[in-house]
Amino acid sequence: MADRSQGESALVHFNERLTNSAAFGTLFREGMDLVEETAAYLDGAGRIEAKALERAVSLTYATESMRLTTRLMQLASWLLLHRAVKEGEMTLTQANREKTKVKLSAADPGPDDMITKLPQQLQDLIARSMSLQSKVRRLDGTIHAPAAETTTIGNPLVPQLNRLKAAFEQ
Repeated sequence: MADRSQGESALVHFNERLTNSAAFGTLFREGMDLVEETAAYLDGAGRIEAKALERAVSLTYATESMRLTTRLMQLASWLLLHRAVKEGEMTLTQANREKTKVKLSAADPGPDDMITKLPQQLQDLIARSMSLQSKVRRLDGTIHAPAAETTTIGNPLVPQLNRLKAAFEQ
């Protein structure tokens, strides 16, 4: 019996290791690249395209670019927070407390009929940011899932494998 409890305490909790995974590294790069690309677009070509829009669409452009920026800043905050965990600058418990300040549901886009009137590049950035937000939400749910109760029935790796599967499904 003592061997069993020793073995259970030695289980690796994958949710604590996900920030060190290649998938997190890829997601981090994707997110930061999207932030940079969006900033460059909104400061450059997007500004020029916005001036050519009719008044109603111009208002939608302004609203959606603000929503996009807000969404990306929240996602970047989450990614940077979890990179700090990866780098050993904070624990997952500390990150869990800090992440309450990050709103992963921030600034969903407006109605599709208005989005389709926007310049194509802005539409693409909005779609990519929503995809990134979805991936981050899934990973967040896995990383910060409550610790599973230990059961004595079955393979103890099954719940962890299921969490990994859920985190990386597209």
